[in-house]
Amino acid sequence: MNYHQYHPIDVVNGPGTRCTLFVSGCVHQCRGCYNQSTQRLDSGHLFTQDLQDHIISDLNDTRIKRRGLSLSGGDPLHPANVSEVLTLVKRVKEECPGKDIWLWSGYTLEELTDEQRELVDLVDTLIDGKFIQDEADPSLEWRGSANQIIHRFTDL
Repeated sequence: MNYHQYHPIDVVNGPGTRCTLFVSGCVHQCRGCYNQSTQRLDSGHLFTQDLQDHIISDLNDTRIKRRGLSLSGGDPLHPANVSEVLTLVKRVKEECPGKDIWLWSGYTLEELTDEQRELVDLVDTLIDGKFIQDEADPSLEWRGSANQIIHRFTDL
């Protein structure tokens, strides 16, 4: 899996102070996408074990308390990304108690494969649906267009 950016301190992509990973690869190719540079699977940098370890360390850093991890892109649920993202999410759940996980995807909940669903079952919040430029609304919280739905699976 490749990733485009990792922000160890982020206050924009989800509630509170967070770590945010932008993965590479998206099949949706939404018109007006604000992350077009992340759409190609081979763009960005190789996601390594060292970066995964660094994310876990950042989430557990007591000097800068983070509420959780945000996963965006590209699309974390792109079939080529699911395995690596699932491994990371499982580690966060096991090694970072009390941290929530938010995930943005162009796939809707109803479209998910069994493998994608296994991953989504471990996240706390899913924002799903393609970005539709004609439904864009900058006043919406955590989403870019009115068709996108915020699914909150836990109360963290």
